[in-house]
Amino acid sequence: MGEVEIIKMIPHVVRSRQRRIWIDYDEDADVLYMNFTYPPKVVEHEEDENGIVRNYDEKGKLAGLTIIAATRFLKAKDEERGKGVG
Repeated sequence: MGEVEIIKMIPHVVRSRQRRIWIDYDEDADVLYMNFTYPPKVVEHEEDENGIVRNYDEKGKLAGLTIIAATRFLKAKDEERGKGVG
């Protein structure tokens, strides 16, 4: 990931209620893990139709997200960039 892409993430992180985020990407499985607690103490999860899993702790608080098929977001962003071109 380049410096420019990281800098573009800053507004999203600053606006987030989460003060710490641990991120891990499994390239072989194409799964992105974002945890808001470490170590993650997940007791419940729910997956939506978009392959985004919300992980909750014992108090029902959002403890992290698991993004299945994460590279699809790159493809969507690339397509969005290409729309105004040509």
